[in-house]
Amino acid sequence: MSATPGLPVRRAALRLLDAVFRRGETLEQAEGGALSDIRKAPDRALAKAIAGETLRWLTDLDALIDSATKQNLPDDAKARMVLRIMLAQALRLDTPPHAVIATGLPLLAGGPRRLAHGVFSALVKRADTPLPPAPALPERVIERWGAEKAAAIAPGLAFPPELDLALKDAAATETRAVAMGGVTLAPGHIRLPRGAAVESLADYKAGDWWVQDLAASIPARLLGAGEGRSALDLCAAPGGKTMQLAAAGWKVTALDMSKRRLDLLKDNLKRTGLKASPVRADALTWEPKHRFDAILIDAPCTATGTCRRHPDVLHRIGKGQIAEMVELQRALVAKAAEWLNPGGVLVYAVCSLEAEEGEEQAAWIDAELGLTSQPITAEELPAGLRPTAEGWLRTHPGMLAEQGGLDGFFVGRWVR
Repeated sequence: MSATPGLPVRRAALRLLDAVFRRGETLEQAEGGALSDIRKAPDRALAKAIAGETLRWLTDLDALIDSATKQNLPDDAKARMVLRIMLAQALRLDTPPHAVIATGLPLLAGGPRRLAHGVFSALVKRADTPLPPAPALPERVIERWGAEKAAAIAPGLAFPPELDLALKDAAATETRAVAMGGVTLAPGHIRLPRGAAVESLADYKAGDWWVQDLAASIPARLLGAGEGRSALDLCAAPGGKTMQLAAAGWKVTALDMSKRRLDLLKDNLKRTGLKASPVRADALTWEPKHRFDAILIDAPCTATGTCRRHPDVLHRIGKGQIAEMVELQRALVAKAAEWLNPGGVLVYAVCSLEAEEGEEQAAWIDAELGLTSQPITAEELPAGLRPTAEGWLRTHPGMLAEQGGLDGFFVGRWVR
């Protein structure tokens, strides 16, 4: 057991960040190994919060560090990484400076403790140390998105998101929102303050709702009422969109190739009492027994649209990963287009902010697949959102800022 309380948690945060920067893992992928010796849930949550805030504000933290020392600390130097997590705690998590020092400097055993102590102490004493209202984004992200788009998105990344719930019974939205102390931004949606313990919320076991970001709920909404017609949810797990479709009266086939994620989908269906037909298969080799009246493709993507809840994507994703996803997405859409009944509707969606995975894919579908665009209308969307001139939908974390924001998504709709 460590002689310094809190030190194992900071070591775990350091391991999480090491997994992101050295191995390109997501924070979620890194949790198993990095948090293996952290047993208590609050300690695990703190380690993840330290790593998350460090990633969220990394560019600003580095600028502060560089302003306080003339020494050249490489990006991957342990001293820089320790200073990052020390500053993240002091400036974003309100950890007292003495506690930050006590749990931070031991991470540099045999290293430049005096340098780290001096830089940290100098910065927390400065009057101008507080971070700006919005985090600065990494240069390579600004290059991809453009300065104007990056500036619009950045304010939405300052805080982790609040908790969004999707309701099984949209008719109960107003009543349930009042009862749960939340607000609603669309039928079947409730937003609660961040930090709410999901499993302790009212009617969790009854299965009356599930966790789903507002933007993530839009693609299934665009298919409307099912009235017993057939729908395919491609890449379906863990099941939010499958449950939406089932609750809207669709006869749903839920396809996914991951056994673990498909098991989560089955658990969610059992909890909510909704019906669907889960299928474990690779969509690129699977052949359905019949065609479908609707197909929803929430395609595998870089997930940069989830950066407010997963800030690691800002530092892991580059052009190589984007190109790989574009190729896979096109293969999936081409397959799915063959499985539509005449008059059937296809919705393509990605939780990505990259034009290559969104707008450019939609233009490719228009040009290559023989489907007819079915423009999205403002009346179909939560208040405050508008379709693009092409009839697509583009959301990003800077939108609906006064209501708490939303994830970045691209959505398009076509009919055969």
